[in-house]
Amino acid sequence: MATSVRRTTLTLPTAPVGPDNPLPALRPLDEVHRVDDRVRATLPSDMARQVAHAPLRSVLPVRLRDGYGRDRAPATLDAIVLENDRLRATVLPGLGGRVHSLIHKATGDSADTELLYRNPVLQPADFALNGAWFSGGIEWNIGATGHTTLSCAPLHAARVPAPDAADGGAMVRLWEWERLRDLPFQVDLWLPADSAFLYVGVRIRNPHHLPTPVYWWSNIAVPEDEHTRVLAPADDAWHFGYARSLSRVPVPEWDGADRTYPLRGAYPADYFYEVPDGARRWIASLDAGGSGLVQTSTDLLRGRKLFVWGAGPGGRRWQQWLTEPGTGGYAEIQAGLARTQLEHIPLEAGEEFAWLEAYGPLTADPAAVHGTDWATARRETETRLEAALPRAAVDAAYAAWRRYADAEPAEQLATGSGWGALEAERGGFQLPGTPFDPGTLGEEQEPWRRLLRTGALPDWEPGPSQADPGASLVAPVWRDLLEAAPSTAGAEYHLGVAQWHAGDRAQAERSWERSLRCAETPWALRCLAVADTASGHPARAADRLLRAVQLLLASGTVPPPEADPVLEADPVLEAAGAGQGPGVGAGAGTGQRVEAAGAPTAVSLAAPPVAAAADPVALEAAEAALGREAIVALLAADRADDARAVLDALRPAIRARGRFRLLRAQVLLAQGDALAARAVFDEGFEVCDLREGDEALSDTWYAIVERLVTGTDEPLTEETRARARTEHPLPGRYEFRMRPT
Repeated sequence: MATSVRRTTLTLPTAPVGPDNPLPALRPLDEVHRVDDRVRATLPSDMARQVAHAPLRSVLPVRLRDGYGRDRAPATLDAIVLENDRLRATVLPGLGGRVHSLIHKATGDSADTELLYRNPVLQPADFALNGAWFSGGIEWNIGATGHTTLSCAPLHAARVPAPDAADGGAMVRLWEWERLRDLPFQVDLWLPADSAFLYVGVRIRNPHHLPTPVYWWSNIAVPEDEHTRVLAPADDAWHFGYARSLSRVPVPEWDGADRTYPLRGAYPADYFYEVPDGARRWIASLDAGGSGLVQTSTDLLRGRKLFVWGAGPGGRRWQQWLTEPGTGGYAEIQAGLARTQLEHIPLEAGEEFAWLEAYGPLTADPAAVHGTDWATARRETETRLEAALPRAAVDAAYAAWRRYADAEPAEQLATGSGWGALEAERGGFQLPGTPFDPGTLGEEQEPWRRLLRTGALPDWEPGPSQADPGASLVAPVWRDLLEAAPSTAGAEYHLGVAQWHAGDRAQAERSWERSLRCAETPWALRCLAVADTASGHPARAADRLLRAVQLLLASGTVPPPEADPVLEADPVLEAAGAGQGPGVGAGAGTGQRVEAAGAPTAVSLAAPPVAAAADPVALEAAEAALGREAIVALLAADRADDARAVLDALRPAIRARGRFRLLRAQVLLAQGDALAARAVFDEGFEVCDLREGDEALSDTWYAIVERLVTGTDEPLTEETRARARTEHPLPGRYEFRMRPT
């Protein structure tokens, strides 16, 4: 059959991604894939240089996505299917262009074979640079070290002519504007009529006047069991563990085990293979029978990697967390522009990176694949790959694709964001093959388009701005426009965000203070609180965040709090500050402390009338985001009673979330009630947005049981610490640790 491209839908049990967090991501990136200067000094010079090249300070201007839960219901997802006689690929354009499934179709009496790990559910978890991510399939990671901020975002998609267009061939083009580095990119999926391999042409362009750092890793989830072996053309690898160490190790045997079998290690780990110069680039995951998936590419895509969850309790728990019970495990095989994912590569002004990848089935002699001679196993796999898809054929396919990389879309299949259209208008960029249609501009982009055209950023509208200050832009050109714009509460706020991102913290603070003089808002207060924390002023940060929560809750659009079903609510924010720290009044906007004298003085919750009601979903997202930060800041300032008051003031739906159940346990512990804190854990909860590598659950558990064993007034010793951990082991449901403890 000729290759077909068609739109369809796919129904999966889905936990909705939910609303974005309205607070700008001012804090340093908590990506776990980092090494310190001591480790970097041990690396080869080119690797060390690229590891140190332009690390990301934050995910600005992208917003955090932490509004998801774990309640799944069937949902219909848009999908695009490419199919010929031998393969069927299913792509999800609304979810980062993820290749959800790649099926090797049956011949004769055989059955269809899924080559990828296909997750039967869509369950977001906190693994992407900006939060929401889901496991399974093939993902296109661009921007900076980690899972792309586009993991759960829509991409533009269209049908375009393929190199075999004369025979009716068509490609599916995915494209978007990557906002961390301000770069347009495209992914062209092409399935020739007689091919058992899916071709993927990738191009990243730098339309700017200065070099820009680039990151790319294609991430392929593959099924794993105790017989799965991953093979690549390397005798050494760079091992990265979650203790943040990077060291060169032999392949396949290291530390007493064959690490090419994903389940022969206890902990999650990365193995970045040292592929020799001139060697063909490939990686394969093969089962007990010697069959599975192989990925290969043109030489520019030099890196190859194996990620394993390991067989330990933490890795197993994460695998269960990401899917539904009864689903098998997976490993990840990956291909990238650099040797490791800790590196970024400069792309010169006006230049581009382009390459071709190929994905398909491979069968090799299982005795050789699983034999003890690594050289033989590699040679057998590469020989079978060369027979199935010669290296020269990949180079020829790349050359053929390059002639069509600028082909204009023939039929739009899906629509991405409007940010590319805004940047194309600002820069006057001509990007053949990847049009950013002005028709895609929406509400998020409109204030910035008006700034671009009129020199003035529209000020906040009272109603909507109660719930969301709007997305910020931070690139130098936008910062320059903001500096020249008329001063308003909104313009000064966004200018401060851009200045903070650029590292000019003093100017950022001055901009936020000017915003407060225009209008006291939770948004500028919160930004100043982040600045206070960064400069070592936790008490002032706590004051500002408490005032920010008061302003939000006093807006008149938030439902009144109800008593917690388990713990009786304290007198709420009117008396906050009367316990362990000073109260906060209107003076908090300028950092002035309002001291409590005698009986608690009620904080006025009056607010100016609003012109329009804010979006209730956005209001809940704002309340959760500000409430969480305020509680953490108050605990850091030793104001547990005020933290408890904020927690009790939040709406019941927020207090019931697992993240806030964990905060309640921490508040109770800080108040000296370890027994009640333990009861929160015993009742059970799930922190939906638990971050990869976060050990807050285990840390809080052990802090509670250590206090229970020692008593309130007794000092903690190593002996009592060991006794507490022996008598009160961490329950399995809370075991997410990814490193030896």
